[in-house]
Amino acid sequence: MTIWLYSLGSVAVVSIISLLGAFLFSLRYEKIRKFIIYFVSLAAGALLGDVFIHLIPESFEKSDSTALISLSIIGGMLLFFILEKYIRWRHCHLPETEVHIHSVVSMNVVGDGVHNIIDGMVIAATYLVSIPVGVATTIAVLLHEIPQEIGDFAVLLHGGLSIKKALIFNFLTAILSFLGAIISLVLGPYVQGYAQSLLPIMAGGFLYIAGSDLIPELHNHENKSSSVSVAQLIFMILGILSMLAVGVVG
Repeated sequence: MTIWLYSLGSVAVVSIISLLGAFLFSLRYEKIRKFIIYFVSLAAGALLGDVFIHLIPESFEKSDSTALISLSIIGGMLLFFILEKYIRWRHCHLPETEVHIHSVVSMNVVGDGVHNIIDGMVIAATYLVSIPVGVATTIAVLLHEIPQEIGDFAVLLHGGLSIKKALIFNFLTAILSFLGAIISLVLGPYVQGYAQSLLPIMAGGFLYIAGSDLIPELHNHENKSSSVSVAQLIFMILGILSMLAVGVVG
């Protein structure tokens, strides 16, 4: 019951805060636009920190096969490549540029729905491993979800939806994260090695997101001044330190 409460509570917090970010975007986008890149930096650091401080060490600790864990990490990276390639799951946070505009709103909704199901599965699965790992992964997902949902919300608005309809679509896709969490919570106790097998796959997925989506956005940001670059690095380090702090406290 404790794991269920932690998992569903974490999913609820992630969903509420990410939707709040999208709502604030609709009210005052011009004021928060210049700060989105720092959320992206923070998210990149948190994802990398969670991978190398929690997910990968925990994966090797619970497995006797180094080769299997390594292949699972690579498999996770390939899985997320397929998701982006064929389901059009994107991690764009700067939709005001021509490169980031996606014309097919329906595909964005489908991609976001799949994204949220996987987030829910990951959060619950990591709580099945241990509460500290679950907390760390929840924070990493949360920091990534804020700019992600703002980007998704902007795509829906660019696609012609009203603010009200965009919020409704975002809310409906956010609910799917509960479905993902319930899948892991139901399967976990009955499928031997379920959570342990999912850890390295998600480590590879987080590496893919940070390396192929988030960090390139930092390089391609319109403001390339040295002060902005230094700030990006600082926020990325803060994201890594947040994961380290969870490990120390846990």
